[in-house]
Amino acid sequence: MSDALTSLLAQRDWLLTDGATGTNLFNMGLEAGEAPELWNVDRPDAIRALYRGSVDAGSDLFLTNTFGGNASRLALHQASDRVEELNRAGAALAREVADASGREVVVAGSIGPTGEIMAPMGSLTREAAADLFEAQAEGLREGGVDILWVETLSAGEELEAAAEAIRRTGMPWCVTMSFDTAGRTMMGLTGSDLVRLVTALPHPPIAFGANCGVGASDLLRTVLGIAAQGPELPIIAKGNAGIPKFVEGHIHYNGTPELMADYARLARDCGARIIGGCCGTTPEHLVAMRRALETHEPGPKPGLDEIVERLGAFSSLSDGGEGAPERRPRRRRRG
Repeated sequence: MSDALTSLLAQRDWLLTDGATGTNLFNMGLEAGEAPELWNVDRPDAIRALYRGSVDAGSDLFLTNTFGGNASRLALHQASDRVEELNRAGAALAREVADASGREVVVAGSIGPTGEIMAPMGSLTREAAADLFEAQAEGLREGGVDILWVETLSAGEELEAAAEAIRRTGMPWCVTMSFDTAGRTMMGLTGSDLVRLVTALPHPPIAFGANCGVGASDLLRTVLGIAAQGPELPIIAKGNAGIPKFVEGHIHYNGTPELMADYARLARDCGARIIGGCCGTTPEHLVAMRRALETHEPGPKPGLDEIVERLGAFSSLSDGGEGAPERRPRRRRRG
């Protein structure tokens, strides 16, 4: 039986995902250091509003408020024994909102990194990581998600552990890594490395790609590198809404809806089929992105200079790839 995301991809050339979780919850009153997942039980109406914001803005797919819902991260909030409860609650609220939308909307169960360093550099073994991910995945499945969505990973070993956990559940899934250090993940992986990892998995994802990182320009450079490898799976692009700036004690992203609309067009031309935002992306941004994708006539893959001209400078000279062309950061910026 085909899963909901594969079915939707068969009908459409592109899909719009959601935007930020943390940014929008902070706008609702979430305090720094507070676990967002606790709101799935303590403030369910706020989580419903978070989900409806994406759906009403036109998202075809949205993620649950469960990014830090594994036992390792929840232990920081004395809630490691509530993994199943919090993930099930976050998923059930999402299922409720999606089913009430009157159209086909995919619910993706968000699974973030464990927050620990994998062996041999750290103490977390692949088997232990897989157990952490499996417990979270089971809670999300019980809550009614359509697919699992592993995001913001940086280590290949952690990706493989997540893949093993999800294989045990038999659920369909997607995965994205965050390339935020001169075109590489925190653990040094490139977009090409991600392609090789995903291709070798016995239980491959439906789609894969990049999320978060630095700014929209950097993310699209990574997407171009992934697309250049010719992967058969659909590519995901989920970039931040501009560059973060610390203003009066709060982090603000400078990406306007107009800039994110242009990012969405460029992401489509770069080869992405599942396009959305990450940190700083609000429903206002998503509305502009949806409108841009609906009216965009696909064009040739943009060059690096065009990306810089339209979205702003890269944060580093290189995308981290072997033999990759370099572009010196330029200061012109539109939007």
